Amino acid sequence: MALRSIYRGLRKSNFLSPLCNSCSHLHSHATSFGFKEVREEEKSQLVGNVFTSVASSYDVMNDLMSGGLHRLWKERLVSELNPFPGMKHLDVAGGTGLGEDKSLVWVEGDAEALKFEDDSMDGYTIAFGIRNVTHIEKALAEAHRVLKRGGRFLCLELSHVENPMFKQLYDYYSFSIIPALGELVAGDRESYQYLVESIRRFPSQEKFAAMIAEAGFQKVEYENLVEE
Repeated sequence: MALRSIYRGLRKSNFLSPLCNSCSHLHSHATSFGFKEVREEEKSQLVGNVFTSVASSYDVMNDLMSGGLHRLWKERLVSELNPFPGMKHLDVAGGTGLGEDKSLVWVEGDAEALKFEDDSMDGYTIAFGIRNVTHIEKALAEAHRVLKRGGRFLCLELSHVENPMFKQLYDYYSFSIIPALGELVAGDRESYQYLVESIRRFPSQEKFAAMIAEAGFQKVEYENLVEE
């Protein structure tokens, strides 16, 4: 059983990553928005609406939903990144962006079409964000493109639960408690209903690790942070 996982990958040398391998579904005009099917061109706007709606209470809700553990998971992600002086790093889907560090440059953009040059970053991180993009394969390909040779890709994401007994409890908490908390704290039940559904639609740990490798990364591995 796992609730959260860190995925790691290393940018290969002399490798041109494809935008997609065997992913004909990208040519369709529909994609998932939680359990709903929507037109591809609509999803980014719908996701943007979700996070605009919950932004003011986002960090409070994260603390409530995880019992504050999300802060420890993010600290673990940074420790795995092992920053060094002069490192050029890209953090995608930065949430509310807590912190007033003047060395940070904020850019609004599209994870599937990053506004950065090839081979320009030493590291790339994304926490609880990649499941919200329309085409995960394109986001991974862009991560590979902007990383320097040997650059590191790190992703923190919510995972699947396999234990049947715990899964039943986890499903009840996810679909009953979290949307109710969203309504009480953020005044927005529907957005948190989507966030729960998006977790269920995300690939399993093994499948997502395979997708990272297909994007051109080597030494791909994942670590479950909460295990039974």
